[in-house]
Amino acid sequence: MDPVDQNLTSDFFMAEPISSLDELKANPTSVRSIFEVFILKIQKKFCLALEAFEKKSSDSTPASSFIADRWLRKEGGGGISCVLQDGQVFEKAGVNVSVVTGKLSKEAVAQMKKQHKDIQLDEGRELPFFAAGISSVIHPKNPHVPTVHFNYRYFEIEGQHGTEWWFGGGTDLTPYTYDEDTFRHFHRSLKTACDAHDTSYYPKFKAECDDYFFIKHRGERRGVGGIFFDDLNKPSLNDCFNFIQSCAETVIPCYIPIVEKNYLKPYQPDNRRWQLLRRGRYVEFNLVYDRGTKFGFFTPGARIESILISLPLHASWEYMHQPVNGSDEDKLMSVLKEPKDWVC
Repeated sequence: MDPVDQNLTSDFFMAEPISSLDELKANPTSVRSIFEVFILKIQKKFCLALEAFEKKSSDSTPASSFIADRWLRKEGGGGISCVLQDGQVFEKAGVNVSVVTGKLSKEAVAQMKKQHKDIQLDEGRELPFFAAGISSVIHPKNPHVPTVHFNYRYFEIEGQHGTEWWFGGGTDLTPYTYDEDTFRHFHRSLKTACDAHDTSYYPKFKAECDDYFFIKHRGERRGVGGIFFDDLNKPSLNDCFNFIQSCAETVIPCYIPIVEKNYLKPYQPDNRRWQLLRRGRYVEFNLVYDRGTKFGFFTPGARIESILISLPLHASWEYMHQPVNGSDEDKLMSVLKEPKDWVC
C-alpha cells in the first residue's frame, strides 16, 4: 500500500476530506488514511467521467454537474455525497463517500453478526468501529443505458478478540434492454480485474452477486449481476487492498463505454414504461434486502439522505404486469430468473 502523498491538496477531491489533510499526512501509512484518500480520488474521477456526458449533451443550456455535499456526524466522521439530478443523460447519479467512527449499537452488532459469519463479533454490547467506503448508483435517462451500482468498503471493529478488519464490495449492472454484447463486456472487465489477483475470485464472486441481488418475493434478480464479496481479510491486508483498488478502478472502463454506446439511441414510451417498472424492483430490493441500507438505519447518527441516495428519481409499479411473450423484455426476464455465464 503506497503511503499518503505529502503533496496532497484538496484539489484531488470533490470537497475537503473528512479527516483533515494534516491528519492524513501525519498518518501516511495508516490503512485508514490510505483508504480514505483512495476512495475520495475514485469519487472525483467517476464524477468527472459522468459530467463529461452532460457537457457533450448540454447544447446551449448550462451542463448539469455534481453538487458535493460534505456532512459531519456528531458521533464521529462524516461523508461527501455527490449528487447530479435531472441531467440530460443522467436522471439521478449519486457517488457517496463516508468515513465514520463511533460505537455500533447492540442492534447494529446483531445485524452485522448475521451477515459476517466468519468475523468474531461480541453480541449484547456496543462496539467501537471504523468504517469507510464509496458507494454509487447511476440511473440514466435513456432506457438503453443500464443502471450501475458499485460499493467498496473497509471495516474495523474493536472487540474482546482485538481488532477485526475486513473489506467488502462489488459492482453490478441493472439493464432495461437485452444486449448480450453489453453484458459480456461488463463481466469480462470485472473478470480481468479479478484474474490479476486470483483466478478463483471471479466465478466465486459472480455467484455471490447472483445470490445476493435476488428479490426473493419476486423470484428474480435485480439485474445481470457482476461481482460481490464480503469478509475479505485474506491472504493479507495489502493483498486485499490491492484487489479492492483494481475493482474500483475498473468501474470507469467497464461502464463508461456502455454509456457512450447507448445514451443517444432513440427510444419509445414503452421502453420508458419498462425502465420505470424495473426501477420499482430496484427500490424493492434496496429497501427490503440490502445490507448496507439496513446497516445505515441501525447506525447511530445515520444520515438518511445519504443512505437513500441509491433510490431512483422516478419508478413505478403496475398491478400484475407481464412482458409480452418473446419480447425483448421477456428475454431480459429469463436471465433475471436464471443467471447466465457471460464470459464462457
